[in-house]
Amino acid sequence: MTDTKPSAAAAGPLPDLAKAEVLIEALPYFQRYAGRTFVVKYGGHAMGDPEAARDFAEDIVLLKAVGINPVVVHGGGPQIGQMLSRLGVESTFVDGLRVTDEATAKVAEMVLSGAINKELVGWIAAAGGKAIGISGKDGGLVTARKVSRTNRDPDSQIESVVDLGFVGEPARVDTSVIDTAVAAGMIPVIAPIAPGEDGATYNINADTMAGAIAAALGAARLFLLTDVAGVLGAEGELLTDLTPAAIAKLREAGVIRGGMVPKLETCVAAVQSGCEAAVVLDGRVGHAMLLEFFTARGAGTLVRAE
Repeated sequence: MTDTKPSAAAAGPLPDLAKAEVLIEALPYFQRYAGRTFVVKYGGHAMGDPEAARDFAEDIVLLKAVGINPVVVHGGGPQIGQMLSRLGVESTFVDGLRVTDEATAKVAEMVLSGAINKELVGWIAAAGGKAIGISGKDGGLVTARKVSRTNRDPDSQIESVVDLGFVGEPARVDTSVIDTAVAAGMIPVIAPIAPGEDGATYNINADTMAGAIAAALGAARLFLLTDVAGVLGAEGELLTDLTPAAIAKLREAGVIRGGMVPKLETCVAAVQSGCEAAVVLDGRVGHAMLLEFFTARGAGTLVRAE
């Protein structure tokens, strides 16, 4: 009787060998970034998909396990919108920012610092990590200042100031509470809510919050997980490496526009203020963050200073 079982060579690499090769490929990255900090902005598609949330939590726990210190900043705009709709509160937006009165600010804090923050802490715990949920209010992490926007009348061309209410941006960042959590072996999960010097509570765009924290920590990487593959060129191709100068030219040419503009502004501000590099990548792709960082192929668009 002839043995028809294929040989190892004919069957291709064994699964265990393939896993070993992946680890060997990742080894230089483990060595280079051990002890460094990655700031990850989590939001978009992954927040509404349990499988994607599980993948994200596993990625974060893996980073911690190999000696990298992940810090998570999460969004929650759609969830805030859903809660406001349930309460019969209508929302208006200016340049993508929700006009936030005092009642809306309270709802935003409830959703961001409460439901979403603790759910994400739970996902990380289920993946074997030890996370702690905080907001910009805790330990004086972030002090906000009020954001204002101007609106130009198309007929008269006269500019007027638009009051966005309790929408803020980071004015100061004190990383002491993050340093303490990381030293205790915990993964900080941060809601983008912070007090102003006036004592009011401000809602901050999660990308902006993550960029400011990455700069203050001197992070090795800022990851902005979004719902697109990255920054696309004029022909729809993925642009894998960009500098602030290249971004300015692409924006002037109209190649970079819409929602990608504020994301890249965040990346540029971060890399020019102490963060080593920033990456815009597709959070809909399973383990996209690991593909970007731990493989030679990479994923998404990397932004570094000149």
